[in-house]
Amino acid sequence: MYAVISTGGKQYKVSEGQTIRVERIPGEVGASISFDRVLMLSDGENVEAGRPTLPGVTVSGRILEQGKAKKVIVFKYKRRKRYRRKNGHRQHYTALKIETIRGA
Repeated sequence: MYAVISTGGKQYKVSEGQTIRVERIPGEVGASISFDRVLMLSDGENVEAGRPTLPGVTVSGRILEQGKAKKVIVFKYKRRKRYRRKNGHRQHYTALKIETIRGA
């Protein structure tokens, strides 16, 4: 069984017991979290797609970690113009363990 959820402007295919990293969600480590924006649900043979979401379907999980991803270097360069800009960026993330997928 798997579901497609939407959070942080992105879509994630999740199944029970899976660990995923999503855009930062406020909350303490160990706290429970529930997603009600479920776009698709499949039980292996039947597939339900929402328009845009499925009513009554929730995916719940637990926060495992709040952290920052590895640094990404952003380097801008224009040849022959003496233009160089170097920037770094570390994206905040939340690691989740998906516990249950409840269908309607």
